[in-house]
Amino acid sequence: MSTMWNPGLEQLDRETLRSLQVRKFREQCAYVYEHSPFYREKLDEAGVDPDDIETLEDVRRVPTTEKSELREAQQTEPFPYGDLLTVDPEEVTEYHQTSGTTGQPLRQADSWADWEWWSDCWATVLWAQGIRPDDRVFFPFSYNVFVAFWAGHYACEKIGAEVVPGGNLSSSQRVRKMDELDVTAFMSTPTYALRLAEVAEEEGFDPTEMAVERIVCAGEPGASIPGTKQRIETLWDADVFDHAGATEGGAWGFSCEGDSLGLHFNEAMFLVEVLDEDDEPVGPGGEGRLVVTPLDREAQPYLRFELRDKVRLASHETCDCGRTFHLAEGGLRGRIDELTKVNGVLLSPIAIEDTVRAFDDVADEYRVVIKEHEDKDISVIELTAEADPSADRDEEAIRRSLREELKQATSIMFRVNVVEHGTLERAELKADRLTDERDTYE
Repeated sequence: MSTMWNPGLEQLDRETLRSLQVRKFREQCAYVYEHSPFYREKLDEAGVDPDDIETLEDVRRVPTTEKSELREAQQTEPFPYGDLLTVDPEEVTEYHQTSGTTGQPLRQADSWADWEWWSDCWATVLWAQGIRPDDRVFFPFSYNVFVAFWAGHYACEKIGAEVVPGGNLSSSQRVRKMDELDVTAFMSTPTYALRLAEVAEEEGFDPTEMAVERIVCAGEPGASIPGTKQRIETLWDADVFDHAGATEGGAWGFSCEGDSLGLHFNEAMFLVEVLDEDDEPVGPGGEGRLVVTPLDREAQPYLRFELRDKVRLASHETCDCGRTFHLAEGGLRGRIDELTKVNGVLLSPIAIEDTVRAFDDVADEYRVVIKEHEDKDISVIELTAEADPSADRDEEAIRRSLREELKQATSIMFRVNVVEHGTLERAELKADRLTDERDTYE
């Protein structure tokens, strides 16, 4: 049995793959020019004729798309999709929306063809991570209007795997159901994978003795952060995989069963660009921001959508899994709007997470607060972590050692507090562990 969902696409040579992407991009441009008032205006203002797009250089003449533009376009008629809808309203079969954590939620219309595309994107992801027809996959969430686990659910059905929906259960009930049914895989945020392991132990189960072999993570970058990935794998004695996507962008990135720690770009279905500050493509080993174009969307497509995620393009051309798709080395490196300066140093929350999760004497939960010093000239950054119940050292020794590790990883001196296990609130989905209380940012 092949390790690839679609070997013909996933092993294309780079020249053929680029040709396919440019052709599909040109077709998408022509499609939205004819059907989307929003994109017709953008392309006209940029002086771009879709028929003239022949190379990747031509692609970059098309302006990128910001989420703020999309929100504004949905304020027009017809409600609720405005100028973004490119099919007749009766062709829309699925409604979803973004989480709204960074502003007004964006409404997403998908046709049945779009939903088949979504399922195929996710099937590519899950097959690469070893999900097969004989798996029993647990979904521990109520899906609601957010798209992610809906698409994963239907992709499992497409593969032929058995789906166990556990949305309307408590965490303890979910653990018991997973044990009862010998669930072999589950999907989760990294935060909740850690929480479920903790609940399992509270309920008298040893997660390492359960039947779980694979955990597919999404929603947070933790599964590609070495410290977090290793901690989840140790707690469950299971392989942990990462996935990256967005309501607007689709399921564009995934880790595989190969040895490379990073995310493959799902390049047969997306044109993924990594751009520097001057909007130029970065080379192997370079770091930049992600711009993604889903190449097969019908009801509400996007051209060159700004994801605002930062990645480093892997320096090696291929992965030992055999796929020719490029890799984001180490997965997502943070969002542009999450980076903040502390006393002149640019800080990423991912660097803090990797350090804390790789530190043996503290538990999974921690919190970070940035605030102004009394004299207003410098900032104070304070981390509170729970001591691991099995830690050999006292809290003062843990605090000193963790502060040194954080200083080495971030070049910033932290104030570190160590509290008893169970003190900090647990999150049931995602966790926002960093709070910036400063009146003005540097």
